[in-house]
Amino acid sequence: MQPILHQAHDAKYAIPQINVNGLIWIEGILRAAEKKRAPIILGTTDKIIDYLGGYEFICKLIHLKAQSLNITTPYVIHLDHGNSVESCIKAIDAGYDSVMYDGSRLPLEENIENMKKVVNYAHQHHVLVEGEIGGIGGNEDGLVNEVQYADLDECKQLVQQTQLDALAPALGSVHGRYQGEPKLGFKEMTEINEQVAVPLVLHGASGLSDEDLKKAILLGHSKINFNTEINIAWSQYIRQRLNADVTLFNAKEIVAPSIHVIQSTVESIIDKCDAAERV
Repeated sequence: MQPILHQAHDAKYAIPQINVNGLIWIEGILRAAEKKRAPIILGTTDKIIDYLGGYEFICKLIHLKAQSLNITTPYVIHLDHGNSVESCIKAIDAGYDSVMYDGSRLPLEENIENMKKVVNYAHQHHVLVEGEIGGIGGNEDGLVNEVQYADLDECKQLVQQTQLDALAPALGSVHGRYQGEPKLGFKEMTEINEQVAVPLVLHGASGLSDEDLKKAILLGHSKINFNTEINIAWSQYIRQRLNADVTLFNAKEIVAPSIHVIQSTVESIIDKCDAAERV
């Protein structure tokens, strides 16, 4: 994770993180990355781990699927929104390449204390650590937050005192569907990028304009997370498929073609992030 993240930061493009919501997501994501010759991050949020079969199962499953598809582009397995020190450690022990400890709802001192524990353990295992400051709005796997902009001084304290590797400062993006027009804080983004010496991460990118994404990338965002727009495209396809032929009942006939919807949506995201032909 470390070298490809810094390569993206230096070259002013972003690596997309695509959340995994089931087996077919893994295939669609990996096929898109291979076709576009792009590095890719497969994210699993802490809230969905049990549904996916546990940290070790999903990690091994991704590697096995990549092997069966003869994937040659770099891919990263990332724990998104790890809600405890213990869950981050479990992911690291299971073989994850990268973990996010989300202490954004805690007082800064507690966030820093817990982050130090995660960073210390992760770095011993050559695993990258992402942290978050502020409140990214919307709904992420059952977690509902109000938008709360990141404070520059708190960003600096979290990075300097913990030595984390990437920072997700809340700057107006929202998980899930946007209500109205997104309002990213580019002024705050500029200040944080200039004074915090790690790559930035943008959560809740689904629904942002291409122009806003490009601005965010130029202002230090080297990892950008996507989930909602893939889920919307996939669910619309399934709904149309079933409505078009009410006699369908074979699961493979219904689900297998939807992998192409996931793949094509991820390919579009790779292009938005200017990550194609980077490997």
